[in-house]
Amino acid sequence: MNVNFTKKQEEYISNQIESGDFQNASEVVRDALRLHEVYRHRIIEDLKAEIEKGWNNKSSSRSVQDIIQAKKIREQ
Repeated sequence: MNVNFTKKQEEYISNQIESGDFQNASEVVRDALRLHEVYRHRIIEDLKAEIEKGWNNKSSSRSVQDIIQAKKIREQ
């Protein structure tokens, strides 16, 4: 597998290795992928929970236009 990084990403990886937290670039990338997997799983679970709440709650009597108008008023 071949992966390309931006200059900024390469600098970040190098800094992580220099800090002593990681032995090499592969460790940094594996750690980042583990964190991404956890983050992605959490986001998906949170979205599923919110969707479920929406399906299980009563319908709003407000129209889309009512909601947009209320948001505009709050932003003023």
